[in-house]
Amino acid sequence: MIYKVLYQENATQVPVRENTKCLYVEAESEREVRAKLKDRAIMIEFVQLLEGAHLAYEQASEDYKVEQ
Repeated sequence: MIYKVLYQENATQVPVRENTKCLYVEAESEREVRAKLKDRAIMIEFVQLLEGAHLAYEQASEDYKVEQ
């Protein structure tokens, strides 16, 4: 399954919407996504499962790269 992760690069600052970035992670569950990203110094805002038309839409983006 593919998850979209919205995050802030600086975990010590207050989140600002304009600084939110996203990445795509292949995992079996949201828990596994968070475990894969725990060693990074980022603040995870939201983890969303991508399926169907939403996944197809995200795959059409030029920024779409899945991390294993």
